[in-house]
Amino acid sequence: MNTNSAVSCTGLTYVFGETKAVDGLDLTVREGEVFGLLGPNGAGKTTAIRCITTLLPVPPGMVHVFGNDASGDKMAVRRLLGYVPQQLSADASLTGRQNVTLFARVFDVARRERAERVRQALTAVGLADAADRLAGTYSGGMVRRLELAQALVSAPRLLILDEPTIGLDPIARTGVWEHINAVRAATGMTVLVTTHYMDEADQYCDRVGLMHHGRVRALGTPLELRRGLAERRSGTDVPTGPLPTLEDVFRDVAGGGLDDEPGGFRDVRSTRRTARRVG
Repeated sequence: MNTNSAVSCTGLTYVFGETKAVDGLDLTVREGEVFGLLGPNGAGKTTAIRCITTLLPVPPGMVHVFGNDASGDKMAVRRLLGYVPQQLSADASLTGRQNVTLFARVFDVARRERAERVRQALTAVGLADAADRLAGTYSGGMVRRLELAQALVSAPRLLILDEPTIGLDPIARTGVWEHINAVRAATGMTVLVTTHYMDEADQYCDRVGLMHHGRVRALGTPLELRRGLAERRSGTDVPTGPLPTLEDVFRDVAGGGLDDEPGGFRDVRSTRRTARRVG
């Protein structure tokens, strides 16, 4: 375990029945960075996230968050993180302010600080003016920002985002990331994010890890991974021409046939279309 890391996974393994969702995962997320965990559906990303957030049980020693063992120190871990899951977590029948206040209570924000922390979280994501409207009247992008405010109200040292912008239009996606980066710049917060949008990972992540079949198969900055693929393709340390994209790296790591296998690009596109219809 690296005591200077935000997240450290050592040999993390998780099995559902006969399916090994995570297979000996070794992963370190450095304090203060934005780390992207990428890979096709079924690669084990969400399972790993749920282990890190203590939503799934793990044996002692496999997962540490800021030095706290996710097996024995669950409450200590939970107090350090904010989590935005794939599934919608906002209540449409409550106002934005009520939704964030509920999370402040769940995360045990002191009563005397609660109202101000809620106000700060809503302001940070640009929802101060809409705070007293029902969440059911919000656009898809506003709902995602509301969920971000819910995760931020406890002032987490680690923010975990599982597909935070899926189904959003490009303007809304950019807006969500602008708010994430503003909070990160102000607080030094560490961010761990999963996404299928390779352009997001390339633009916003300091480092990325590409998962396939339960393990990280490639790790580095987006530029390092793109240059590495260019060098392998050209057979030289000084490749010429434009660099491959991060999506090219994704396909190289995950192998061929992604459009035909379960959880591949075709399934991702279908998920995005569904998310747009309900968002």
